[in-house]
Amino acid sequence: MPHKRIYQFFLVYLVGLAFLFLIKHALGLSDYVIPSVGELQNTAREVFGRYILDVANTLLVAIVGHVLSIVLASVVGIIGRPTCRVGSLIKVAAYNIQAYPIVAIAPIIFILLGDGLSSRLLIAAMICYFPLLLAILGVLGEPVEAVEHFYVATGKTTWRLQVKIRAFENIHKLITVVVGSATLAMVGTIVAEFLAASSGIGHTIRIALYQSDLAKILVALFEIGICTSIYLALLEWTGVALQRRLYGPDQVDFH
Repeated sequence: MPHKRIYQFFLVYLVGLAFLFLIKHALGLSDYVIPSVGELQNTAREVFGRYILDVANTLLVAIVGHVLSIVLASVVGIIGRPTCRVGSLIKVAAYNIQAYPIVAIAPIIFILLGDGLSSRLLIAAMICYFPLLLAILGVLGEPVEAVEHFYVATGKTTWRLQVKIRAFENIHKLITVVVGSATLAMVGTIVAEFLAASSGIGHTIRIALYQSDLAKILVALFEIGICTSIYLALLEWTGVALQRRLYGPDQVDFH
């Protein structure tokens, strides 16, 4: 699975790069605007090692922020399930908070917390928790009648049992949204670093932008894509392993 993710990224990246060079030659743009292939190769040799450390820094923060968002969305989703009295209030509050663009909230976060690790983690968690929250609310709000009717009829149903049953029956949906939100966690971390941070690949891209050095930005994007693809592949592999353990090895097809 990791190699398939990487192949897919290579294809998308090379197509984008070819389109960029096509524009360069069609419009006769100079190397200052769009770098040549030779300049891109020289830049990659110069900064690849340093940038991979920056990407690793960003990815680590994104992973921690992703975990925080999963925990936050799970707690809010359980409290805000439709059968809970305060459910509607919790959901309305969560929706209203998410309605504000993260770019508008980020400066406030940086003013209050500074440009350190806590700000990056908070922004990464905020930007990817909303799709997780929607998925969890949808799963917990949909009864599994085929299983739950027995416990309802015998008077043994509890909110914990409902959560377990609905999560178990919809584990594939939850895994899908967890994998999808991982990309948002990476994006949120890069945005936080780009706006105001002293480390990470987002900070590096901001410096390259100020220098009008597109070659460095392209190298950074390449390394971001590779690392993100590997992380997504590992999440998918973990999800499939979990489903096989829950449902049995013959019930899950992993390509």
